[in-house]
This record gives sequence, C-alpha cells and structure tokens, in this order.
Amino acid sequence: MLNAIETYLTLRRATGFAMQNAEYLLKSFADFAAERGQTHVRTQTAIDWATLGPSVAQRDARLKAVCRFARYVRVDDAWHELPPANYFGARKTRRSPHIYSAEEIDRLIEAALRLRPKGGRRSLTYATLIALLSVTGLRISEALKLTVADVTNDGLLIRETKFRKTRLVPLHDTAAAGLKRYLARRQPHSADDPVFVDERGLALRYLTVRDTFNRLVSTAGIRPAAARRPRLHDLRHTFAVRALQGSPAGRSRCGPHMAALATYMGHVNIYATYWYLEATADLMRDVAAAGEGFISAGRQS
Repeated sequence: MLNAIETYLTLRRATGFAMQNAEYLLKSFADFAAERGQTHVRTQTAIDWATLGPSVAQRDARLKAVCRFARYVRVDDAWHELPPANYFGARKTRRSPHIYSAEEIDRLIEAALRLRPKGGRRSLTYATLIALLSVTGLRISEALKLTVADVTNDGLLIRETKFRKTRLVPLHDTAAAGLKRYLARRQPHSADDPVFVDERGLALRYLTVRDTFNRLVSTAGIRPAAARRPRLHDLRHTFAVRALQGSPAGRSRCGPHMAALATYMGHVNIYATYWYLEATADLMRDVAAAGEGFISAGRQS
C-alpha cells in the first residue's frame, strides 16, 4: 500500500497540493492496516483507524483522507474498498466574523500610531499593516511574507501562497502611495528585505502581530456584537463584504464581479469567497431595495 500512497502523493503534489498532512495520515493508516495483515483499503479498518482521532472533526478528517486515496487507487485495483466519507457526521462550522466599520478601522490605525515608541518603526509598521489588510483582504500570512521586491508598480506580487498559487494584487493609488511612504520611512537595505519588520529589523511573526492586534482592538474600544472578540482575520471578511456591497447592479454584471473578487483574494473557486461573506444591515438594505425594484418592474410590465 505504501507504494500506491507515494504515487498518489506525487500526483497530487504535481497539481499544486502540499499534501504534508495527508502524507502523515495515509502512512499512519498504512501502518495500522499492515498490523492487521492488510495490503488494501478496508472499510472497517479505515473506520477503526479514524476513530483513534481525539475529536469528531479529526476523526472525520482522517477518514476523508483515506477516502480520497481510495477513490484514486480503486481506478487500477478494485479490491480496495471505499469507506463512507460522512460516517462520523461531522459538519464544518463557521464562526460569525466581526465586520469592521470604516470608523472602527480608523480607530485601529490611530491606536497603532500610538504604540510605543510613538512615531517609531513599530507604530508605523502596525498602522500600515492594518491599513493594507483592510483595503486588500490579504491573508495575514501573505502580508507578512511580502518583500520589498514584491511591491511593484502594478501591485503586490503574492508568491506561492495558499494552494501554491502566485498572483498580482493591484492597489488603489492611495494604498500604493501609503505603502511607498512607509517604505521610504523604513529605508530597507535590499529588495529581499521583508516589508513589515519588528524593532530588530526582522520579519514580523504572526503570533506577535495577533497579540498586538488584540490589544489594539481593546485600546480602540471595539466591542463585538457577539461574545467573541473581533479577530485579525476578520479584516479579510470585512474586505469581502465591502467588495460585495460595491458590486455593480444587475445579475449579468454581479457574476463577473464576484469571479474577479475570488481571483483577487486568491481563492481556487468562488465557493471559498462565499465563505467570507456575511449579511450586514447595509447589505440587507441593498438586497431589499433590489428586490423591491425587481417586483415593481414586474408589476409595471
């Protein structure tokens, strides 16, 4: 079975998937099956192995990793069984994001500018980072990996990020000017330097940024509608919602707009973009107005 797993992993990686977790899981399953003297995927064995996961979500992920492999290997060898993918009944849940208002984002940037030492590299870096995330919807990992060379006249070059894709993210003139001013103040030494750095000139680390952002949320007095505090990742949700609100009228134009948004955000398909959307009061008013216009037009015809 191990040879088939290696072939499967090589094929998936050739199409752009990292497969690091899948490799660990499948080899663990192969060892478990070998202890039972089995060289083919067996449904009960797959379920028994997946059950070793400590939570329903992890058991579900383990079994689905085997199912994906089984679908591939059964093409050449029908002796492999295909386990039921939804055996554990796990469902992916989505935490409701906090959609920041323009005023809240301004308060976050102002709070960042007051970080000590005031007027120093740290305060300027966090203010610029928050502003960039809010107007581009970049993943925080993408922003932290940016180098000076990635800031081009045509936009930001996002290199081999999630799903190993590289894309160009155009910037509004005001965003480009703000980033240019930041780099002029920061005075990087080379094109390979990271854009966002700490006090020592090293690339910012995610955990440091997350903790600092959480403190800025409190400093800015941003209170969530629900019990959970607003997150750094919610800036990406906010960008997606605002982009939807800016969609042109008409179904024929809205579709291409959403496809362009999916590409801009680096999604493999538009379903991933839908995951980031959230109903807001402004958005629902727009939907209601569009619905009333559609009904009124029908009555007049």
